[in-house]
Amino acid sequence: MSFEDEWAAAKSAASGRAGMRLNQAPTDPGNGGPSADLAVREDHLGAIGHAAYALHGRLAKDGNHARMDSHEAVTALSAHHFRTGAALATVQETWGFQLRTLLHAVAHISNHLDYSVASHAKDDAEIGTSLTVSKIDEYFK
Repeated sequence: MSFEDEWAAAKSAASGRAGMRLNQAPTDPGNGGPSADLAVREDHLGAIGHAAYALHGRLAKDGNHARMDSHEAVTALSAHHFRTGAALATVQETWGFQLRTLLHAVAHISNHLDYSVASHAKDDAEIGTSLTVSKIDEYFK
């Protein structure tokens, strides 16, 4: 079966499922027609990934800005038997946990976007190569 035959079969199978069509969202009667296709460009993903990377760097630096001062306050308050020393220690511990969680999430977003851009570029290159080979193959038959 040729690529064109497979593509035609895939399009007809997709259009038969609940009114869906390839590369198009279902028609929404509220807006007068089908909505636009979903499109994301690599430069958009790259910009978002870079912003996430920059945010990670700022969070890692600025999120620990008051750590030493807080630790000194905990030590001084606890040494004078103030209960707020223990409470401040709890706040500092919770802040550290939340900061690490947020740093992990931002790093995950940045890494995932970098991976997505690289993966899609690789897939595009493979598709381009396979289409070129199939076109050349037509001339030899």
